[in-house]
Amino acid sequence: MRLSKRLGTPVLLLVAIITASVVGYRLLGGPDVHILDAIYMAIITLAGVGYGEIIDTTHNPALRIFNIGVIMVGVTFTVYVFSAVTAFLVEGQLTDLFRKRKMQKRLSELKNHYIVCGLGDTGRYVVGELQKTGTPFVVIDQNEEHIKNFIEKGGDAYHDMLYVTGDATDELLLDQARLDVAKGLIAAVAADKDNLVITVLARQKSQKVRIVARWTDQRYSDRLLKSGANATVSPNAIGGMRMASEVLRPHVVGFLDMMLREQSKTLRIEEVVIKGHSPWAGKSLESLQLKALYNLLPLAIRSHGDGKTPNFWVNPPDNVLLASDSVVIVMGDVNDIRRARTDSQEDLEPAAAPATV
Repeated sequence: MRLSKRLGTPVLLLVAIITASVVGYRLLGGPDVHILDAIYMAIITLAGVGYGEIIDTTHNPALRIFNIGVIMVGVTFTVYVFSAVTAFLVEGQLTDLFRKRKMQKRLSELKNHYIVCGLGDTGRYVVGELQKTGTPFVVIDQNEEHIKNFIEKGGDAYHDMLYVTGDATDELLLDQARLDVAKGLIAAVAADKDNLVITVLARQKSQKVRIVARWTDQRYSDRLLKSGANATVSPNAIGGMRMASEVLRPHVVGFLDMMLREQSKTLRIEEVVIKGHSPWAGKSLESLQLKALYNLLPLAIRSHGDGKTPNFWVNPPDNVLLASDSVVIVMGDVNDIRRARTDSQEDLEPAAAPATV
């Protein structure tokens, strides 16, 4: 809870006490007491500054009793506010300490997760998609206050979000985010050169992690790929394609928006990787009964036709056999997709060729 919220009640109480004191001095002091004198008397009495009384209470027992009450209220209120501020500071420090210890423990147990470098204009959408699909992730960002504001605005969904504060180009932070056991890394900081450094460091530390890097300057696209990125993405290019699609195929865009943005639904186009040890290897689509058992619609199959170049078989027939290292592209609810991945014994290490968007 922020200080402004914690002190909201004391401030309102202070206003009420001052108002009541002014009214009391004005009424009990008699017609000769000016409103400004009543305000001044209320302030110095509540503050306990020790100035002399400007309203004579010598021959007014009722006013003297009222003055005693104002003094006691002032002292009590001062102690109350001091306690509230002290409690806020102590609780905040303890809460922050326990939260960091809990986060370190959770980070030490994390694996097969995604690392999101940068929680800016691009990174926050990446985090939103990972959160909605129930994918484990950890954020690296320099501004802890920015991270906390993001968590606060996100509500309960982001209450336990894992993050590491610091510069993502520091390899020690990549180690803290457990890059060695991560499934993927998204380099989405603002500067292209920083994304390049992150890509180089990440690839040096892990040959298996899938790296997707953001760029704004076209020259960095090839540099990122040569430095180890599996794919690069330009938000400007994506935005331009989206705008063109809005005028060329608005209903398709509407469907995709419903699929990706509808809060009550988690319909996605996903992939199920068939590894060599998978019980699905060598079986046909028909025998897997993806529609009946998982409510999934198979859209395509990715395989290596010549052993090197990946081919996509769109709208595959039911009798097609799934070879080892094939990838089935399906559409369905993320929970159903998760069940299918579990039954296929996917090891969460999908391979993919470099791509540029």
